[in-house]
Amino acid sequence: MDIIGYFFVALARVLDIVFSLYFWIILIAALLSWVRPDPYNPVVRFLRAVTDPVFYRVRRWLPFLTIGGIDLSPIVVILGLQFLQWFLVPTLMRLGGVGMGRM
Repeated sequence: MDIIGYFFVALARVLDIVFSLYFWIILIAALLSWVRPDPYNPVVRFLRAVTDPVFYRVRRWLPFLTIGGIDLSPIVVILGLQFLQWFLVPTLMRLGGVGMGRM
């Protein structure tokens, strides 16, 4: 495997970790939205700062995602994130010369 192959494998692994972490951040932010947490809590502020820009863009592109007061934009973001994780990460691994069984 050459240096470009190592680069693609490393990029795929980093993206896999980032996608997994962001999935959990979205899930925690969505669960916290059900209980009205303290808006001045640093954890809540971090979660909102990381997720709200993405949710805003999804809501702007797909305004019909709010049904009966329930916001479905986290579900759309999670589905998009999972698609990227299942498509992009294996593609980069294969570009790096690593088969699916050796991840």
